[in-house]
Amino acid sequence: MENKNSTVVTEFILLGLTQSREIQLLVFVLILIFYLIILPGNFLIILTIRSDPGLTAPLYFFLGNLAFLDASYSFIVAPRMLADFLSERKVISYRGCITQLFFLHFLGGGEGLLLVVMAFDRYMAIYRPLHYSTVMSPRACYVMLLALWLGGFIHSIIQVALILCLPFCGPNQLDNFFWDVPQVIKLACTDTFVAELLMVFNNGLMTLLCFLGLLASFAEYVGLPLRGRARPCPRAPHTSLLSSSCLGLASSSILGPSEPSQLTRWFPSFIL
Repeated sequence: MENKNSTVVTEFILLGLTQSREIQLLVFVLILIFYLIILPGNFLIILTIRSDPGLTAPLYFFLGNLAFLDASYSFIVAPRMLADFLSERKVISYRGCITQLFFLHFLGGGEGLLLVVMAFDRYMAIYRPLHYSTVMSPRACYVMLLALWLGGFIHSIIQVALILCLPFCGPNQLDNFFWDVPQVIKLACTDTFVAELLMVFNNGLMTLLCFLGLLASFAEYVGLPLRGRARPCPRAPHTSLLSSSCLGLASSSILGPSEPSQLTRWFPSFIL
């Protein structure tokens, strides 16, 4: 910290998951194993799609982008977390914290929107096959990809702007093992109700849009027998359920494990 007219926080300190060195090493090994599985696995998916000329359908185009987002998300989160488990003093600079939060929400928001796009792609392929090649043209796929990247960027900018508008004059310690917007807002030395309200609205809007998009795709499949039509593809619900599961995991990780405060105390835990 530096003292001028007032104390300004220039770094944040994580107290960690536990003070037990043995448990920290155990968690470190577990996270490292998952990281070494997830990262090469996603790159293998990308390499397979790029090297096989037969995998040119929009589904594989979006699947490759999903693998890239998953790998990038893991690369942003895991290395820093692994380093903290081995470090006695878990410190991150203010700028480093803001940078990590930006990419965390940028990639997380983009991945949620990408799941909706993939559900829409399956909807068109199953229920509107005659229009599929027109609606899901290569140009349309790139436009959708650009739109979801833009959506993730806007979502992330709003989250980061909420933090940049808050003064941090101490304390700078958090009894946790992971940084995210709800945790950082708790350290602000001012009333954070408005910031929490905007955070909940931004996260809630993103989550609601993604959830409704996935729900609409799944509801169409479930409703077919009620209209006297046969289900065209037994794998369709698995796609929606997988997307919903991924969205739920992303939502819980973006929210973080921090203790709720003020507005977030009563807000459901599925908000991004």
